[in-house]
Amino acid sequence: MGNVVIIPTYNEKENIELIIKAIISLPVPFDILIIDDNSPDGTAALVKSLMPGLPNVHLIERPGKLGLGTAYVDGFHWSLEKGYTLIYEMDADFSHNPEDLLRLYNACSRDGADVAIGSRYISGVNVVNWPLSRVLMSYFASVYVRTITRMKIMDATAGFICYTREVIENIKPDRIRSKGYCFQIEMKFTAFKLGYKIVEIPIIFTDRRLGTSKMTGGIFNEALWGVLRMTIRSWFTKYHRNSKKREPESMIP
Repeated sequence: MGNVVIIPTYNEKENIELIIKAIISLPVPFDILIIDDNSPDGTAALVKSLMPGLPNVHLIERPGKLGLGTAYVDGFHWSLEKGYTLIYEMDADFSHNPEDLLRLYNACSRDGADVAIGSRYISGVNVVNWPLSRVLMSYFASVYVRTITRMKIMDATAGFICYTREVIENIKPDRIRSKGYCFQIEMKFTAFKLGYKIVEIPIIFTDRRLGTSKMTGGIFNEALWGVLRMTIRSWFTKYHRNSKKREPESMIP
């Protein structure tokens, strides 16, 4: 059926209309699924006001802040039910450049990747407007993940990703234990353990210009302990996947 971009939101009224319009203006058609956790600023109401004129925009409203991981799990279930073949994760705040969706798309549709990661660290440190302390925290979190898990992924904490449908079906997101920041790491780790082809596409990550960041040092601490628990669990887990022949997608230059 094509592409769907899952965007979790909480208080993103300042960004959401702009990011939707940027995505739908791309030369490859992308559907958009907004998953809003009852934003007090009216993010969901704004999305609903746009939807009559934008049939490729969809909305799931949840009763409160239930966590990034559960938002993506809900989005994955919805996307699989609707029959999408490429499923993307993306932030609402323009820290991920919408035009880079095309590069993730080509990596999976043309170049045979099963997972394409928009990577901040595959070609140096490509982060703009972050304080040095946060850059170091993020960078060394990825170093820690590589050391513990043996994954050869430079940006293990990245949240800008394309998964093929088969990967999501075999990961079985309901089985992902992590619900917060470590969710992104555990998804990649499970794809790695299942033997999927994971590639990193260099991007420039730009800190939000509008709205408020949800990242804290406590979130990183949670992730660090979560990685250790995740790795120990993997020693006692058998990983098995069912593979299907992939149909080629149309491509852009």
